[in-house]
Amino acid sequence: MPRLANRWAPLEILSAEQVERIVLAALRILEEAGLEIRSAAAREVFRRAGALVDEGTQMVRLGRELIEAQLSHAPERFVLHARNAARHLHVGDNIVNFGPVTGAPNIRDLEGGRRYGDMEAFRNILKLTHALGVLHWQGGIVVEPVDVPVATRHLLTYQAHIECSDIVWAARGIGGVQAEDALAMSAIEHGCSIEALAVRPTLMTVTNVNSPRRVDEEILDNIMVMARHGQCVVITPFTLMGAMAPVTLAGALVQQTAEALGIIALCQLVRPGSPCVMGGFTSNVDMRTGSPAFGTPEYVHAVLASAQLGRRLKLPVRTSAVNASPMVDAQSTYETAFSLQAAILSHSHLINHAAGWLEGGLSASLEKIVVDAELLRNWAEILKPVSFSDDDLAVEAIKGIAAGGHFFGAAHTLARYESAFYRPLLSDWSNFENWTDAGARNATERATGIWKKVLAEYTPPPLDPAVREAIGAYVARRTRELDAAA
Repeated sequence: MPRLANRWAPLEILSAEQVERIVLAALRILEEAGLEIRSAAAREVFRRAGALVDEGTQMVRLGRELIEAQLSHAPERFVLHARNAARHLHVGDNIVNFGPVTGAPNIRDLEGGRRYGDMEAFRNILKLTHALGVLHWQGGIVVEPVDVPVATRHLLTYQAHIECSDIVWAARGIGGVQAEDALAMSAIEHGCSIEALAVRPTLMTVTNVNSPRRVDEEILDNIMVMARHGQCVVITPFTLMGAMAPVTLAGALVQQTAEALGIIALCQLVRPGSPCVMGGFTSNVDMRTGSPAFGTPEYVHAVLASAQLGRRLKLPVRTSAVNASPMVDAQSTYETAFSLQAAILSHSHLINHAAGWLEGGLSASLEKIVVDAELLRNWAEILKPVSFSDDDLAVEAIKGIAAGGHFFGAAHTLARYESAFYRPLLSDWSNFENWTDAGARNATERATGIWKKVLAEYTPPPLDPAVREAIGAYVARRTRELDAAA
């Protein structure tokens, strides 16, 4: 996918006064109520900076001056470097970036059904998205490979990222050991020292807050390792209205902003200038069942407002293209489409879960990756500037057509046919005269044929044999060490 620039003004739903009220309320939450920081090391960083720390409750209260001082260090734009130099990830300004489904425990497709994820499914998702060329970065745990022991699972997922694709990838968002291994393996991939990664960052970690107002030790360890080495931290509070956040949009946005700012401040205290992204995942829940709902009007409002708050705070913003449907059907498609449209029109910078997310995040779907690829390719075409460079030639073509004629065989048409129209993945026009073979199959069924064909024809990106060997040796050594420590 080429770099995409959003050429429209952002869609805004809040007034300037409403934005200020949310920001001030968030700062008040941090100052008066604080965050529960379940890491002694993180609490010590906050204490040295002047925060009020209660060791008994693990609550840390952060004054407005402290937060604003640290926000002044956070970059408004930055670049993460890919192995493929043409695919560096530019974050900020008006650049739109798409990322894949992450964190799903299950994999599903029409042929295999719904089942726990494994390494084969993990690699298949990376291969499929790489070959389709629809993403700007590869996620971390695109599906959970439960056939690999937990202690060493992250090593094989990082190895898969390096071998199956050549764009920016994400470390697992939990655990300091997982972050340290990601740094070591990325340094091998890029042929540099771990220290050099701070000057030329390559990694991100997408992680959460244990909303409301709590961050556990494993998440904090991960964040601090990544920030200390100058890598990107995408901090995303999990603020579902009515469950882990107030039921109103305003209340949820206040909490989301407070939680994100508290952790971004921690990153800047650990290493001033480390790249951070303010994540938003605010949505509503079904109040009868407690199930999350996505692609709803409430979610759309939250996405638009979150990006607006990010612009006020001069921080890049992460949102998502999500749905709650259990099937690759009309519901999953229109909910994803609503989410995606809101994310793009809001000027969000990182749009996570943009390919393959299903069932509220409980499944990664191969058919959904193909269907979502169609949406992303359409948006890539829409975002391109419209050219009117040959309008004079078009006038000549119009003049040259006799009354009652057509343009199918016109020289103007034939010269531009290959570049004139977008070609959908899911439509095979050449077979539409055969209803049985083409017209009788729905989009999901056609998507099965596409992902199977793409995987069968997949060619891995170039990787220096010495790097491949070094990565394999690192994984083998660390597997022995972690198994021995277990």
